[in-house]
Amino acid sequence: MTDSSSILVSNPRRNLWPLGIITVFAVFITGTVSLVVFACSQKVDLVSDDYYEQEIRFQNHLDRANRAQALIQAAAITCDASANRVHVTLPQSLNIAPLAGVIKFYRPSAAGLDRDFPLQLDAAGRQSLDVSALAAGYWKIRVLWTADEKDYFAEQRVFIGKTGAPKL
Repeated sequence: MTDSSSILVSNPRRNLWPLGIITVFAVFITGTVSLVVFACSQKVDLVSDDYYEQEIRFQNHLDRANRAQALIQAAAITCDASANRVHVTLPQSLNIAPLAGVIKFYRPSAAGLDRDFPLQLDAAGRQSLDVSALAAGYWKIRVLWTADEKDYFAEQRVFIGKTGAPKL
């Protein structure tokens, strides 16, 4: 017979898998709830207060650009690198009516460098602008003009190098 005191009772090993699974689910649920609370607490303004007015202004801009593209002779913005000049030429058909407008040099990377020039065409419907004083870099030249009570828009991207020489 065996003595009951001689039987060693060993402590069974605990299985940690259930604890691990519960921990993973708890962390997942806590993370999901935290993300939902964070997302719901953020202010989201997808539409501005004057959304309809902005839409009308944008539609007017599209109309101006489409009107300019529909002209028989398109507006031209060209660069003369050797003379550091930009030439703007508007269609001859528009030179009959009085023109009013502006030439905008827009610098996407530095708003303080933007420049506006009044549209002053010669008899051939052309205006030449000196760009040697402009900073080197990427520019957008935008021409907005009105003729016969209709608005028009044209745009050209230009890179002015370190020597002031423009490149298309």
